[in-house]
Amino acid sequence: MSTENEGNAVPPAPSAPPVPMASPAAPPQGHAPEGNAPTAPLPPVPQDTPTAAHGAWPPPPATPAYGDGGAGGPGTGWGASYQQPAPKPRSGRGGLVAAVLVAALVAGGLGGGLGYTLAKDRDDRGSTTVSADSSAAQVKRAPGTIAGVAARALPSTVTIEAESNNGEGGTGTGFVFDTQGHIVTNNHVVADAVDGGKLTATFPNGRKYDAEIVGHAQGYDVAVIKLKNAPSDLKPLALGDSDKVAVGDETIAIGAPFGLSNTVTTGIISAKNRPVASSDGSSSSKASYMSALQTDASINPGNSGGPLLDASGAVIGINSAIQSTGSGGFGSGQSGSIGLGFAIPINQAKYVAQQLIKTGKPVYAKIGASVSLEDSGNGAQITDQGTGGSAAVESGGPADKAGLKPGDVITKLDDHVIDSGPTLIGEIWTHEPGDKVTITYKRGGQEHTVQLTLGARQGDS
Repeated sequence: MSTENEGNAVPPAPSAPPVPMASPAAPPQGHAPEGNAPTAPLPPVPQDTPTAAHGAWPPPPATPAYGDGGAGGPGTGWGASYQQPAPKPRSGRGGLVAAVLVAALVAGGLGGGLGYTLAKDRDDRGSTTVSADSSAAQVKRAPGTIAGVAARALPSTVTIEAESNNGEGGTGTGFVFDTQGHIVTNNHVVADAVDGGKLTATFPNGRKYDAEIVGHAQGYDVAVIKLKNAPSDLKPLALGDSDKVAVGDETIAIGAPFGLSNTVTTGIISAKNRPVASSDGSSSSKASYMSALQTDASINPGNSGGPLLDASGAVIGINSAIQSTGSGGFGSGQSGSIGLGFAIPINQAKYVAQQLIKTGKPVYAKIGASVSLEDSGNGAQITDQGTGGSAAVESGGPADKAGLKPGDVITKLDDHVIDSGPTLIGEIWTHEPGDKVTITYKRGGQEHTVQLTLGARQGDS
């Protein structure tokens, strides 16, 4: 599957987690196109995986697959590394597409002018058409309509442009989080600007502000930026409760697909708790994992970081990745929407954003055990050895205190079925450190259940 860290494919899995979307316009490096998708290094990922949904200027390459490593193999902990596929050469056809579009628009304008002239000549001979009364009142749309929701939400969304020191970058989306000027988006959208690059945020009314990164979390794929000289009239979007979302609920997505800012699309929640592993495909990025909200609202490269709203206009998720079928059209090298988009639940994103604003660093919940990222479909197996030769079960950690051992296969976390390592990671990260969870696991063919208290890990390292 490929998810839209906008433009990267993710490895298939029994409950194959999607990969982050990459933005259109970024160089073919994972999800470089118009936006960047952060992910812990993972092993090469198969095609047909979810990709991040932001847009990078040079088209992004396919997303890496989940890390492998079966029982007894090298341990892969939360966010194990993967091999990044070699970047693909830029196609250079994006400009041609733009030119064609412009030409088409110009031709359309000429045709419209000729049509108007001919129609006017005919009207002079007597017209049977009836025009609307110019003095009639403007059409009023109720607050609960899609048009009403969009009218309220658009002024609080921004199109983000991130540029690295070497001139590479991408485009994504973000939304106003508070009146102090904090904007929430995806980590992969701003990744190009992390090391001294340039960030700007543009509102629908044309106001453009320079911005700086307050904090970013690669594992969660969440970032917070702050506007410089933020205006005093900012209106934060209301946050909903993603735990109460139901399959079939209406959704509204706002973003800048393929650079087309302030675009509104609609759909429904087509699934919940969808395991998704995403990456921008770059060698320096780390994989991100989420138990995502799945929507059929049209989401494309450039939508990354934008709000997924419910019918009332409350934010229920952050658009982050899309499932893709392969290469894109129009010479862009990026695939478009096929009706499978994935959003980070807002309850999780809110917690992460608050931590980033407070300390600048993310805090992850953990069980203190390394699991295989191989997608066996039978559960998450604790490996014989951890990353870098470390112990697979952290001494004195939550898993150790609960009696878990290498070789144990975790099949459930509370009531959620666990079919792979990435699924377990995504479920753990929906919790906060200190939460108590029930783990169901198999050892020697026998099923066991144990309760443990999740530990904490600060930072992406």
